[in-house]
Amino acid sequence: MDDLIGEFLTETNESLGALDLDMVRLEQNPNDKELISSIFRLMHTIKGTCGFLGLPRLETVAHRAENVMGRFRDGDLKVTPSYVTLIFESFDRIKTIVAGLEETGSEPQGDDSALIEKLDAVYEGRDGNPDNDKDGSASDGDNDELQALFNSTPTLTPDQFDTIVTVPETDTQQMEETPAPVAKAEAPAPAAKAAGEDHGAKDSALAAQSLRVSVDVLENLMTMVSELVLTRNQLLQTLRAHKDSEFTGPLQRLSHVVSDLQEGVMKTRMQPIGNAWSKLPRIIRDLSMELNKKIDLIMEGENTELDRQILDMIKDPLTHMVRNSADHGVEMPADRLAKGKPETGRIVLKAYHEGGHIIIEITDDGKGLPLAKIKEKIINNGLATADEVAAMSDQTIQQYIFKAGFSTAEKVTSVSGRGVGMDVVRTNIEKIGGSIVLKSTEGKGSTFLIKIPLTLAIVSALIVEVAGEKFAIPQLAVRELVLASAKSNIKIETVNGTPFFRLRDHLLPLVSLKDLLGLESNSNEEANKYIIVAQIGAYQFGIIVDRVFDTEEIVVKPVSKILKDIEIFSGNTILGDGSVIMILDPNGVAKATGETEVSDASPKIAAADEFVQEKTALLLFLTGDGTPKAVPLSLVARLEEIETKNIEMSDGKAMIQYRGQLMPLLPFDSTVDMKKQGKKSVLVFSDESSTMGLVVNTIVDITEEIVNVQVTGTSQGIIGSAVIAGKATDVVDVTHFIRSTNKNWFKRHGDEAFGETTTQGRRVLLVDDSPFFRNMLTPLLKVAGYNVTTLDSPISALQMRENGEKFDIIVSDIEMPQMNGFEFAQKVREENSRWRDTPMVALTSHATQQDVDHGMDVGFSRYIAKFDRDTLLNTLTETLVANEVTKSLKIAGGVQ
Repeated sequence: MDDLIGEFLTETNESLGALDLDMVRLEQNPNDKELISSIFRLMHTIKGTCGFLGLPRLETVAHRAENVMGRFRDGDLKVTPSYVTLIFESFDRIKTIVAGLEETGSEPQGDDSALIEKLDAVYEGRDGNPDNDKDGSASDGDNDELQALFNSTPTLTPDQFDTIVTVPETDTQQMEETPAPVAKAEAPAPAAKAAGEDHGAKDSALAAQSLRVSVDVLENLMTMVSELVLTRNQLLQTLRAHKDSEFTGPLQRLSHVVSDLQEGVMKTRMQPIGNAWSKLPRIIRDLSMELNKKIDLIMEGENTELDRQILDMIKDPLTHMVRNSADHGVEMPADRLAKGKPETGRIVLKAYHEGGHIIIEITDDGKGLPLAKIKEKIINNGLATADEVAAMSDQTIQQYIFKAGFSTAEKVTSVSGRGVGMDVVRTNIEKIGGSIVLKSTEGKGSTFLIKIPLTLAIVSALIVEVAGEKFAIPQLAVRELVLASAKSNIKIETVNGTPFFRLRDHLLPLVSLKDLLGLESNSNEEANKYIIVAQIGAYQFGIIVDRVFDTEEIVVKPVSKILKDIEIFSGNTILGDGSVIMILDPNGVAKATGETEVSDASPKIAAADEFVQEKTALLLFLTGDGTPKAVPLSLVARLEEIETKNIEMSDGKAMIQYRGQLMPLLPFDSTVDMKKQGKKSVLVFSDESSTMGLVVNTIVDITEEIVNVQVTGTSQGIIGSAVIAGKATDVVDVTHFIRSTNKNWFKRHGDEAFGETTTQGRRVLLVDDSPFFRNMLTPLLKVAGYNVTTLDSPISALQMRENGEKFDIIVSDIEMPQMNGFEFAQKVREENSRWRDTPMVALTSHATQQDVDHGMDVGFSRYIAKFDRDTLLNTLTETLVANEVTKSLKIAGGVQ
C-alpha cells in the first residue's frame, strides 16, 4: 500500500500541475470542449484513486469539484471567471491535503465544509448566478452584487449561506432593501488570506524525485553507453600489454564507473512484462461472456523484466495469441464435459529468464490443432502434394499455421481465427531476433514458446577460443570451468565415440565446439582442454574448448538475417581489440547435441495418459554380455574407480576400505572379473550407515528416458527390459543387490514386518510443484515396488479424479500455488468424491503442530517431513496396511 500511495502522490502532483495550466487556458477559451473533457478526466482519476486508497477527505473535495466540471462538460453551465476561481480553490485545497499526506503518511485534519457547500451550490444551481439555472429557480434580475459577495467569501458560515439562498426567493424590491447587512457580514480579506494559504502549499518533494523521459532519449543514451563500453574494453586491452603504465589506476576507476553507468541505464529501460499483460484478464472476461465459455486465465512471472522497446513490440502478438486460445482453442463447456474435462478451460501465460533470454509460454488445455484439417488445407492451397504431406511429421504439419493467410477456421469470427494473422505474429517476434515454437496435441491443447534473445544489451561473457577462433559464452549459463589433461586424473573419456567427463558424483555429457562448428584445427589433440560446464534449466553439459580468456562486458548485437536460422548463435559483439566474434547460445548448443530441447521445458498438457509418462534420470553401464543396463541415477550415491589389487576378502565376501570403513563389493554378474588386475568402475549405494558397491565393466552415459518396462525380467536383479536411448536395455532391480550384501538394509522400512509384496504394484499419486522433489522421490518409490504417477498441481490431480483414475495412496505437498495441500485434501474428501476413502500423506519441508492438526482435520492420514525418505517408505507401508485392515473390518461388519 505504501508503494501505491507513493505512486499516487507522484501522479497526482503531476496532474495538479497540468490542471493549473489547463484551467488558465479554459478561462481564456471557455468553449473548448476538449480541454474541459481533459480536466474532467484528470479530476475523475484523482477521485477514483482516492476511493481505492481510502482517502475520504481528498476524495470528497475531488468528487465535488468533478461534479462542477461535469456540468461544464455537459454544456449546462457556462465557464466564468468566478467559477474558475472556485475550481482553483479546490485545486489548492487538494494540494494542501496531498502535501500533508506526503509529509505524515496520512490525510491531515481539516474542515472543508465551506468549500464543499459552495461547490454543491454551483452544482445544484443555488449560487444565484443566472447562468447557472439548473432547476429553473434562478431569477433574471441583476445579481452582480450577490455574485461578488459569493466570489469574495470562500469561508462563509452555514447561516450566511442560508441567508444567501433565501434572497433569490424574494422579489427585486426586497432584495434591494436587505443586501447591505449581508454584505457586511464578513470582510473579504480573511477569505483571501485563507485562499492564499492553500495556494501557497509547498511543492511536492516526492514528485521532484521522479521525471518522465522519452523512450527515444533513453535509446540514444543506451547507444552512447554501448559505445563507451566498447571503448573501455579497448583501453583495458591496451592496458594488459602495459601493466606498469601510469594509466592503470585511472582506467580501473573508469572501468568501474562505466559498469555502474551501464547498469543504471539498463534499469531505466527495464519494465515488468506484466505491463503487457494488464489488458488480458479483461479481454478473456469479455470473450468468455461473448462466446458463452468458461475460461480461467492464469498468469505467472508478471514481474519478469525486459526491455521497454521489446515489451511494446510483443504486446500485440501476445494479445492475438491469447485471443486465439480463447476463441478456437478452449472448447464449449458442454463439449469439455463430454470429453471428460472440467467445463472451465485454462489458459496459462508464463514468463521467465533462461540462459540470457526471456521465455514466454502460452498454454491452453483446449482441443489442440486439427491435423486432418491442416493437411487438407495444405493440399488445397497447393503448398504440398498429398504424398509429401503423408511423409511429414505432425510437428512439421503444425508449423503451416504460420504461413500467410493460412487458417483452418470454418468461419471468420469477430474475435479471431487460429492461424489468421499468425504469420504477422511470427514476423513481429522475429523482428526483435526472437523465435516462436509450437507444440500441440489434438484433443489436449497447445503450447506456444516465444524465445526473445538479447538484442541490444550489455552482458558479462566468457571469451573462449577453439581452432584459433574466439567466441563469447554468456556468463549467466556458465556454472564452472574445468581444466582437463591426459597427464592428470582429470581427463576426458570416450565411450563408443561419445566424450564424457566424471564431474564429482555424476557423468557430464560433453560436446566439442570444434566438431559442432566443423572447424579444422592443427592443435595437438593430447593438449590440455577446457570444459565449460553450462546449465540450461535442470540439464547440465560441458562444452570443450581449447583456451579460455578473460570475462568481458560485451555489447550484444543481433545476428544478421542470413544467420538467424543457426540456433547455436544468439548475437555478435566487438571485442576490445576490435575483432568481431559470435556469441554462443547455450540453449542452441544443447539442442544441437540432441540431448535436450527447449520445448521439453514446457508444462505438460493436462491429460492422464501423459502425466504418468514422466522421464527418469538413468545411469547406463555395460557388463560382459554387452546388453546395456540402466539404474535410476537418484539411487547412486557416487561413482568410483577402484584398483582390483586393493580388494580384500572378509568372511568370504569381497570388501574394500572406503572412506574409513569396509564397503562390501558385489559384481553385477559373472561376466565381471574382479580378479583381473586393473581398474574397475563401481556404483556406490549409500543409506545412512549402510554402504555397498556394485562392480560393473564400463559406465556409458547418463540419460533421461520414459521407463516403460515391456518385457518382465526372468533373471535375478533385473526388473525387465525397456527401450532406452534407442536400444533394448535391462532395468536393474537395485534392491536385489542391496539385500545380497545386507539383509537388514530395508528392515526399518517395514518390509520384514509386512511382507515384500505389500508395496508391489500399488499405485501412488505424488503431487508436488517442485520438479526437484518429484525427480528425487519417483525413482525411490519405483524401486520400492510402487507404480508412481507424478503431477505438479492439485488441479491436475482433481482432473484425473474426474477422468476416473484410481490410486491406492496419495502423497501431497502442502505449499503449492493455485491450490495448497489443505484445500486439495478437502476436495478429495468431498461427499461424492471417487477418492474419498483413499489414504493421503502430507509431505512438507516444515510444519508446526497447528499445521499438523489442521492437516489431520481436512483429511490427511499422516504428516511427514519432506527430506526423510526412510520415514516416507515406512509411512506408506504402514498407511496401506492400516487401510487394508480398515477395509476388511468394514466388509466383515457388512457381512454380519
